[in-house]
Amino acid sequence: MFDSVKVLLDEHADLQEQLADPALHADAARAKKVNRRYAELSKIAAANTAWIQAGEDLAAARELAREDEAFAEEIPALEEELATTQEKLRRLLIPRDPDDGRDVIMEIKGGEGGAESALFAADLLRMYMHYAESKGWKTELLERTESDLGGYKDVQVAIKSNATDPSQGVWAHLKYEGGVHRVQRVPATESQGRIHTSTTGVLVFPEVDAPEEVDINQNDLKIDVYRSSGPGGQSVNTTDSAVRITHLPTGIVVAMQNEKSQLQNREAGMRVLRARILARRQEEQAELDSAARKTQIRTMDRSERIRTYNFPENRIADHRTGYKAYNLDSVMNGALEPIIESAIQADEEARLADIGDQS
Repeated sequence: MFDSVKVLLDEHADLQEQLADPALHADAARAKKVNRRYAELSKIAAANTAWIQAGEDLAAARELAREDEAFAEEIPALEEELATTQEKLRRLLIPRDPDDGRDVIMEIKGGEGGAESALFAADLLRMYMHYAESKGWKTELLERTESDLGGYKDVQVAIKSNATDPSQGVWAHLKYEGGVHRVQRVPATESQGRIHTSTTGVLVFPEVDAPEEVDINQNDLKIDVYRSSGPGGQSVNTTDSAVRITHLPTGIVVAMQNEKSQLQNREAGMRVLRARILARRQEEQAELDSAARKTQIRTMDRSERIRTYNFPENRIADHRTGYKAYNLDSVMNGALEPIIESAIQADEEARLADIGDQS
């Protein structure tokens, strides 16, 4: 694994030269990609320098200890420092998901449980909005279909970050959230205090950096316009501002009615469509690459039950990583970091094991 460091350091130096060229910044999308990669490789370069320095310090201490035993006392601490820096470098050399630095579009959909599922969808949206706020990310509500009781049958939100370090990207953290979220609690509609189990689905798509990244032939689109409707189906607009876009080659359908302008709904719909097409391509590639599937905690099976939220016990449990805690009230207020970190660590361990199997 460490043999790859020189190649990466050479790439780091090349990217540094590119970033100094004003011509690069004329292409915003390309400059963004170069910045992301440079930030990722900068961490590897710094870790490699620390590892080399630790090795040199240990070698010097051992040499001096031959002449003066006082230096021998420093050796155990320096050996530990060398092991620590080596492990940090080793983890940084794990092949990273190339989409980690991307922003995301998240869709939360009501599932089993009817009205209660829609109410929990609204709770999950608030949870993710609070988490995004704690990370300094920006959120944009793209589309929502409200239920009669104030929840959401379906809601879509874009989450953005200005971070150049891919490890701090939105996709790097939220890609693990896709799947079925199960809630156990007494619904607001339950008059006898019985605990019900409902499910809500979460889909997460990496957002396309620039429209040309996913080229869509306009002849491949079927676009319908209609009047927006609210809970219960009542009309909430007197003009045909809602837009439904069908991508004929893939059969992907996106509907938008959140904005009063047909143009705004169409632009939002195209953003979501590009993200879904990109995700479809990635899923097809993942199915072809069995090794990639084996090393990813993030599931491609959107029907997988990934987490349970038990309100009576104030318990949160992630079924993929084994994470469990009794602070559900805090989690619902956005304290998701420990849960997401458990998924990141499990993913890293699986990737390391896979590298070991291949060596």
